[in-house]
Amino acid sequence: MNLDSALQGHIDWKIKFHNAISKQRNMDAEAMSKDNCCELGKWLHEEGKTKYSSLPTYTAALTKHAEFHVEAGKIACAINAKKYAEAEAMLDFGSPFATASKEVGIAIMHLKIEASII
Repeated sequence: MNLDSALQGHIDWKIKFHNAISKQRNMDAEAMSKDNCCELGKWLHEEGKTKYSSLPTYTAALTKHAEFHVEAGKIACAINAKKYAEAEAMLDFGSPFATASKEVGIAIMHLKIEASII
């Protein structure tokens, strides 16, 4: 698993949300709310769990990743409800989504360092 590309995929979610808002397109809020549907989540729940579940940084990464997906699901629900201004505000600096995004990035980098994953 390339954790750098998986993290970049999560960073790109903000762009996907902005695009959905600007084009007024629905999103799969149910899938976005689940932490085991994306590439990183599948890895965390499968191979990552098998190899690294004994590490404290693994538990932190798993928790922060799940929190990120809860916030992502909320934004997708707002977009689907056509609450575009609310969804935009949910993406702002300091929002729960922005905080969750930052924290999952930090947690994955700590796991990467502790587990020596390249």
